Amino acid sequence: MKVLIMTAIYPTPENPAFGSFVRTQAESLKRAGVDVELLVMRGRIRKLLYPKAIFELRKRLRQGSFDLVHAHFGYVGLIARTQWRVPVVVTYHGDDLLGTINESGKKALWSLVAAAACKRLAQQVDAAIVQSREMARQLKKSNVHVIPHEVDFEVFKPTERREARAALGLRPEKKYLLFAANPEIPVKRFPLAKAAAHALAQQDPSLELLVVHKETQERLALYMSASDVLVFPSYQEGSPNIIKQAMACNLPIVATDVGDVRQVIGPARDCHICRPDVLEFASRISEILARRPRTDGRVHIRHLNAEAVCERIVGVYEQVLRNREKRLAGCAQPDIYVRTK
Repeated sequence: MKVLIMTAIYPTPENPAFGSFVRTQAESLKRAGVDVELLVMRGRIRKLLYPKAIFELRKRLRQGSFDLVHAHFGYVGLIARTQWRVPVVVTYHGDDLLGTINESGKKALWSLVAAAACKRLAQQVDAAIVQSREMARQLKKSNVHVIPHEVDFEVFKPTERREARAALGLRPEKKYLLFAANPEIPVKRFPLAKAAAHALAQQDPSLELLVVHKETQERLALYMSASDVLVFPSYQEGSPNIIKQAMACNLPIVATDVGDVRQVIGPARDCHICRPDVLEFASRISEILARRPRTDGRVHIRHLNAEAVCERIVGVYEQVLRNREKRLAGCAQPDIYVRTK
């Protein structure tokens, strides 16, 4: 099976975290025996990436004998579906179905228009993969599969706290809260994390908020082992990888009830769902810092290992190709004539 993976986000030397989940999945598919090629949409002028990609896609399809195209994000899926030569599978990640949150905490109007187009796209592609049941409810077609992204358990694993801090140059006596996202992205709601950290620091000067993004996956895993709590106050999510990665590192979590966070956390110790309230966040964080525990999160997300998720994705590919063969066989049926004398 030969698959062309299309994406507009993929790690670069300048930003190794950019689309790292796409790379992780592509690598796991290769290990499973899928012949994977990448079409990464890049360019200095981002608005030109999409029209340019239409021509790039056609060129790649002429050059290689692909069984299907797998597009990451609905916007890329729109480009993938400009051709009907091979089947298209689209993985939706969140905003492309739910809309994009702006600085005021509301959904931007333009993003709702884009989300409507992405929902319409799901009716035209051969299969849609979504991250959560909430996202699946946005679509009304039988070819929708809920498959959250996998966790790289080889990278995201517990490391002794003191050892991780020494590797990162962090102080052993401090209490660190981790905000692992770009604070300039409105949906991540950094002001709430900052306010909760500030409130706690008034009582305990040893507390510090670490803001981490644009790090390699290996260094991010070290930050998770070095920290005391992951603070995750997002407005909206699909299936946030940061939560699953923190679970794999046994890092306590305080998060809002978004996407599939409640489902992923489940009964794990010292992982809490909060209302988006500064005092409630600060209270839960304070409870954790009083004991500075590690969780049992890793055992609760074993089902999201790369092999298991990869198997489900390959299953979607195989179903799509079987359906295509049936359609082609139906179209190829010869006309039957009854000859009479």
